[in-house]
Amino acid sequence: MASSASLHDDLASNPLLQDFEFPPFDAVDPKHVRPGIRALLKKLEGDLEELERNIEPSWSKLVEPLEKIVDQLSVVWGIVNHLKSVKDSAELRSAIEDVQPEKVKFQLRLGQSKPIYNAFKAIQESPDWQTLSEARKRIVESQIKEAVLNGVSLEDDKREHFNRIEQELEKLSQKFGENVLDATKKFEKLITDKKEIEGLPATALGLAAQSAVSKGHENATAENGPWVITLDAPSYIAVMQHARNRSLREEVYRAFATRASGGQLDNTEIIEQILKLRLEKAKLLNYNNYAEVSMATKMATVDKAEELLEKLRSASWDAAVQDIEDLKKFSKSQGASEADDLTHWDFGFWSERLRESKYDINEEELRPFFSLPKVTDALFSLVKTLFGIEIESADGLAPVWNKDVRFYRVKDSSGSPIAYFYFDPYSRPSEKRQGAWMDEVFARSRVLARNGTSTRLPVAHMVCNQTPPVGNKPSLMTFREVETVFHEFGHALQHMLTKQDEGLVAGIRGIEWDAVELPSQFMENWCYHRETLMGIAKHYETGESLPEEVYLKLVAARNFRAGSLSLRQIKFATVDLELHTKYVPGGQESIYDVDRRVSERTQVTPPFPEDRFLCSFSHIFAGGYAAGYYSYKWAEVLSADAFSAFEDAGLDNNKAVQETGNKFRETILALGGGKAPLEVFVQFRGREPTPDALLRHNGLLSVPASA
Repeated sequence: MASSASLHDDLASNPLLQDFEFPPFDAVDPKHVRPGIRALLKKLEGDLEELERNIEPSWSKLVEPLEKIVDQLSVVWGIVNHLKSVKDSAELRSAIEDVQPEKVKFQLRLGQSKPIYNAFKAIQESPDWQTLSEARKRIVESQIKEAVLNGVSLEDDKREHFNRIEQELEKLSQKFGENVLDATKKFEKLITDKKEIEGLPATALGLAAQSAVSKGHENATAENGPWVITLDAPSYIAVMQHARNRSLREEVYRAFATRASGGQLDNTEIIEQILKLRLEKAKLLNYNNYAEVSMATKMATVDKAEELLEKLRSASWDAAVQDIEDLKKFSKSQGASEADDLTHWDFGFWSERLRESKYDINEEELRPFFSLPKVTDALFSLVKTLFGIEIESADGLAPVWNKDVRFYRVKDSSGSPIAYFYFDPYSRPSEKRQGAWMDEVFARSRVLARNGTSTRLPVAHMVCNQTPPVGNKPSLMTFREVETVFHEFGHALQHMLTKQDEGLVAGIRGIEWDAVELPSQFMENWCYHRETLMGIAKHYETGESLPEEVYLKLVAARNFRAGSLSLRQIKFATVDLELHTKYVPGGQESIYDVDRRVSERTQVTPPFPEDRFLCSFSHIFAGGYAAGYYSYKWAEVLSADAFSAFEDAGLDNNKAVQETGNKFRETILALGGGKAPLEVFVQFRGREPTPDALLRHNGLLSVPASA
């Protein structure tokens, strides 16, 4: 009796199972995960059985109870998964590993429920179908499509095979991501001789000394060292762009390019398995390859995606060839011994020197003008102008997972709260995965409203990995880090400013994957808008504004190496599609052969022979971008075209900017997944999208010679 009573007490106090207004991020420990998730799954299984028993093809007897089940799982599992991304530990990994199969099993049981599937079909075939709102029709259609892709129509033995594949894929992608984090963490280079790190800017030296302190060299200083170089983005990028020591660049580049490709952390076999299982899954569902499965829920088709990539590839090629010629010429003029033999660990360094010489811009010298507090102030002021919203600090209202995390409230023009978000800005290599992302904590929902309100408000989190504050200085950012904050905030805006009350298509839910990058990439354009940039760029100590000529140089430098950068994304997107369409697991060609073959067609310089980039390509092996990486370019076409609506209206005309901003808010940001993205775009822009604005913004539009 005592043991079951204490188990009951444990569950009653388990933070994952409380009825919370905001997740108890500060109270959840790895020890809560196994009992918490198991108790939740048991409850949801009961709810699902009850739903199936009493099911009717109506909104209240089908969709509302279904939304409650889906939401509880996504909120609680979301907390656990989020903590794994930002506060990783061996205990948390092991707890997740134990309960993950049970969670996947429940998701499959839910996704393959015949009664739910049949009830959705009945709604679609009923005489009332035409009376449903567009959002409700989209929910029904997508639930039917998802059920089929979840294997609902498979016979018993095939369904069991399908379920085994899903379990295995979930395990493999989890392991893939852990290997990348561990391999990134594993590399540390201790440097004691200042000559070895000549060229590294003060911020990078401060960061390297801070890393050394955290590794036990408590007397390390930026001035005298010792310094620790890691593969974490702020450290890696600083070395590749600024270290004069070519052999240091080579060592760090090789370590980065071969992460997770050997020893205990080798992802090669995992990739093979993932691709083999994805292909098996596609065949079970009667598709030719996994890319077709992926495209079933996207705007594009395989052919359309390939066609766009080829169009952009040919538009970028000559410019990229010229980029390399410029680097060779410039490095030669600087007396570089490697000028005739430039290779992968030289491009970043010489590009940076050429940028400094050509535009007289030094990224590092600009950092004092881009302090995080100024960047967020300017961003919040911009969205107030564009979308009529107020953002205010609400620290202390919600528990957080780290002392550096900020919490904010979003209010509409009448002063009522409409959303909240967390912001976790700095890199923490020992526990936080790389990259930057936004995700939902809660989606907006009528059905899940609390405490007598009419709707539950959306809550998001935004995570970046930028340079942390060093000593008593705030986080001083590179311009790229500024763009990243704007990008992730674009995602958050679409989640938070939704006016859609049907939870299953509110915010970012239910939007075709290749359209979700539209608002994020759209927001990046504002970093080059004079008023916005001048609002950000104030020296953190003196308050002086960025000089006008520097602003003009930044704008001029925007398309520096645009051809090369465009081809880099096209290479990633093409290798992703190639691996998910033509590659035969266990066949003549290895994954690295495919990567090399694609590189030869999409890169103007020969590939690095030992390159094992695929082993850390988390987007497609541990994230949601499998046969979907092309989405960045697809959505960039949409976002550039959307921004060109503001250019057409006149960026200096405040009234026109506000009117266009309001239209953007009422369409792209408001309608969520409740309307097909192409229709949403046309409603905003008045026509279908074209790639012209993207090519023009990148300086890649071949201008016909005038007669």
